[in-house]
Order: sequence, then C-alpha cells, then structure tokens
Amino acid sequence: MTLGFIDISDEVSQALAEGAGVVALETTLVAHGFPGQEGLDVALESERQVRSTGAVPATVGVVDGRAVVGLSPGQLEQFTGRSTMAKLGPRDIASCLASGEMGATTVGGTLAVCAAVGISFMGTGGIGGVHRGFAETLDISADLGQIARTRAMVVSSGAKSLLDVAATAELLETLGVPVLGWRTRSLPRFYTSKGGPAVSATVDSAEQAARTAQLHWELAGPAGLVLGQAPPRDLDIEPLMEEAVAAVTASGVKGQAVTPAVLSYLHEASAGETVSLNKELIAANARLAGEVAVAYAKLHAD
Repeated sequence: MTLGFIDISDEVSQALAEGAGVVALETTLVAHGFPGQEGLDVALESERQVRSTGAVPATVGVVDGRAVVGLSPGQLEQFTGRSTMAKLGPRDIASCLASGEMGATTVGGTLAVCAAVGISFMGTGGIGGVHRGFAETLDISADLGQIARTRAMVVSSGAKSLLDVAATAELLETLGVPVLGWRTRSLPRFYTSKGGPAVSATVDSAEQAARTAQLHWELAGPAGLVLGQAPPRDLDIEPLMEEAVAAVTASGVKGQAVTPAVLSYLHEASAGETVSLNKELIAANARLAGEVAVAYAKLHAD
C-alpha cells in the first residue's frame, strides 16, 4: 500500500485494516546500535518475538526517499552496520525524504511515521531522554516530545542508561506521559532494574496495559505512554557508564552521535557484556509490545 510518501507492506496494511495488533520497530539499532551484522540479527529476532504473540511487526526506515513501514529482509540488510547512515529523528525525516536518501529512524522518528499510518504500539531497547549535564548543554532527546504527541505506547527498559534517568522521568511527567511499570514500581535503568525513579502506575497483565492505553487515549487524545520492563538480568555498569560518558564528551562528540559512541565504548570496556544484555532486552520488549498490541486489538473485537 502506498500512502503519499509512505510505503506500507501488504502484511502490515492488512493487519491495520483488520484492526489486528501491529508493533513498530526502529532501524537505528540496525545501523548504529550494534557492531557488524549483529544489528540485523537483533532486528530479525525482534520481529520473530512480535510474531510469536500473534502481532505483526512493522520495522520502519527510509529507503530511496520513501518511508517504509514493514521493511523486507533485503531492505533491512541495507541498514546493517551503516554507522555513517543518517539518523532520523522527527525533525530529520522530511529532509531525508526530499533528498531521496536512506535513513535509519530513532524512537522519535519511528513514532512520527506511526502517527501518520495509525500504529499504536512500539518496542525498543531504551528511549532517549534528558542527557547528563543538560543544564549546560540543553541536550534533550526529541523522543520525549514525539512520545508526548503520538497516540502510541512505547515498551522499553526505561531510558538509555547514559542519560539522566531521574530528570527524564520528571520531564515525562511534565509532558503528561504516563510511565507505567511492567510488574515493577520503579522505572528500569536499561541495564538494571534497580535504582530508578518511581513509575506513575504498575500494570500486571497485557490486558491491563492495553486498557490503560485505551482510557488514556480517550482522555488525552493523541498522546503517548511508556511501559517500562526490567531487563532480563541486571548488569551494574554505572562506574563504567560515567567513564564512557566522560570520554565521549571529552572527545567532542555531540548530539545524535553521543549514544552510538557511548555504546561502542561500553561494548569494548565490558568485553561484550553490554551488547549481550542489550540484545536480550530488545527482544523481550518486542515480545511484550506484541502481547499488549494483541490485547488491545481484542478489546475492540469484543
């Protein structure tokens, strides 16, 4: 299906038309999040996890000046390990489309496309947020604003741990974004379930999460929610994280390049442990997003 500047795969188009569960997935993790072919493996495993719940995966990216919803395996391969590929937040998609180039969508960029086609659920590793030292840099991810204005639930392991997680939670509260905890009372801190700020509410089932989303959208209209799921296991890397952020900052890296630079540093310094856990939590979040999407679809089918 073609919709203006957007191409929607037949599978995703049919699922949307039938009111079935659909889960959006990003492409920055394929291009920038992992070394070599590992990003592609993670993306394909995320799609498998979504399918295992009965939902349909919709991986999003820009190919040859078209926003594609439901990338084919061949298209996904074009994003693999492309660290120099454009990283598309909400502000960047239009210029990439106009130039006819390729680009990998962030959480915010993916949600912008979701808003255009009516996808209400997304799975990811960690959302962007308020960066450490933001008072001096004003570095705050565009993910937060896009979440606030998109009728979608984002399932993640909280905010990326390189961020100021407490400040991110405060800003989400200011923006009116419910931050739900999946069977937890605190927002996970990406690599660990411990030490995060309190969530606004806890949900214990996919049905409860889906019902909460439904009521929120009835009250607030096109507005988002975050569902935080603890990582499958804890990895306490705070001292290493501080070292990584300091090293990347000292090297002059700024803006959208910070996250991949910090992730690369952590990968080397942890002997691959951070990459291993990152893979696990992304797959787990994709699966949970699928479960909630299916539960939401059933609410409307009953």
